[in-house]
Amino acid sequence: MRESTFWPRLLAHPWILGIAGILIVLLLWTAVTATGLVDRLFLPSPAAVLAAGQAQASAGILGRDLVASVTRVFTGFALSAVVALPLGIAMGTNRAICQLLEPLMGLIRYMPAPAFIPLLIIYFGLEELPKVMLIFIGTVFFNTLMIMDAVKFVPHELVETALTLGGSRAQVLTRVITPCIAPQVLDTYRINMASAWNLVIVAELVAANEGLGKRISLAQRFLRTDEIFVGLIVIGVIGLLIDLGFRLLMRRACSWAN
Repeated sequence: MRESTFWPRLLAHPWILGIAGILIVLLLWTAVTATGLVDRLFLPSPAAVLAAGQAQASAGILGRDLVASVTRVFTGFALSAVVALPLGIAMGTNRAICQLLEPLMGLIRYMPAPAFIPLLIIYFGLEELPKVMLIFIGTVFFNTLMIMDAVKFVPHELVETALTLGGSRAQVLTRVITPCIAPQVLDTYRINMASAWNLVIVAELVAANEGLGKRISLAQRFLRTDEIFVGLIVIGVIGLLIDLGFRLLMRRACSWAN
């Protein structure tokens, strides 16, 4: 009897299962709202959420909020990534720098980033800078420590072989360590990007004139749950696209590590 090839073929295309999972949730959501078991004030139907999203898009509100939030996230996280990469490599390759900075970073990273909001508002006011700095503070320590760990796990045999063959420390850093940790660095950024999105929403809830977090806050104030769902879904879709973008970049830039 020939073994079925249905599941191997299906698993070869994981996006099929992913789409199926989303469709199942949408069907369950539609079924629950259609039965009337839950008041639509608390759980609007997918059609109502879609209509609210179309209304916001037509009015230009959704586009402005989207641009504001995305700009804040990418600016703050890019600053974090630029600082964390050399710092993490330095801590991973130099024991003195590691012993000097690791306890401090270990202390600060356990402080909730939103707790810095009052200080950031006092220092920088209510413009864009405090929101960007909140994202920077909330991600730079995690990025740095994860990159440091990636450097520490580079096989010593590779480093010793490069030095034995006459490579300088600069060459070992650029031609051995950096390529070896590249997949882990991209994966670190992919994982911690989610924290950046969480932080920008918190910042916009506290002090912002526009942004997805601000729109969710206004919708909650007037019990517009359909608009709350619009904001949450848009944030989820953007996060998924960013995650897929990092995965694609990793496959293209680090194909040797796949």
